Amino acid sequence: MAGKRERIAIRRIDNLAARQVTFSKRRRGLFKKAEELSILCDAEVGLVVFSATGKLFHFASSSMNQIIDRYDCHSKTLQKSEAPSQLQSHVDDSTCARLREELAEASLELRQLRGEELQRLSVQQLQELEKTLESGLGSVRKTKSQKILDEINGLERKRMQLIEENSRLKEQVTRMARMEMQLGAESEVVYEEGQSSESVTNASYPRPSADTDDGGSDTSLRLGLPLFSSK
Repeated sequence: MAGKRERIAIRRIDNLAARQVTFSKRRRGLFKKAEELSILCDAEVGLVVFSATGKLFHFASSSMNQIIDRYDCHSKTLQKSEAPSQLQSHVDDSTCARLREELAEASLELRQLRGEELQRLSVQQLQELEKTLESGLGSVRKTKSQKILDEINGLERKRMQLIEENSRLKEQVTRMARMEMQLGAESEVVYEEGQSSESVTNASYPRPSADTDDGGSDTSLRLGLPLFSSK
């Protein structure tokens, strides 16, 4: 039985002859693999190897100059695309640092406006802070007064609108009452027109009662003659 192949440690070969033999074998195998890669995968492959003595060995699937030119063009394009991203990254980092500083300063100013962390301030800084607070307080009071005045004006406008609406409703009620009175009067006139002429005459000129003592005297009174007493 053949023994297992001993694995060679990947390190520099100290023996010069063995190193040259290994270089020659590995170089041919490497070029063979590069050729297989270009054929199997339709890849453009260029391989350059310098020996320890400075001798050049190379393999190219097409033209070595063409492959090198393509590599140079790709490298330049890659450098151009990477340069703006690096610059942008630097700009973003500086912007973030500046924004963090501004945020810290604004937070400190806000705490000082609330009366916190005042021990580190000098007398002049405290005076400036006091002026800032007084100015801000004046603006707050002015704005508050304007808001209150606006609310008062709004309530006054609503009050006038309610008064106008009340007057309009009163006028409507008055007109409705007048219409109801007119309708009632017209219904009474229609009822009286439906009565007979005799009833209207009797209502205008009532007849004398039956227990009158002297019928003649009643007739004389109606005719306008003087009354004479009987002897």
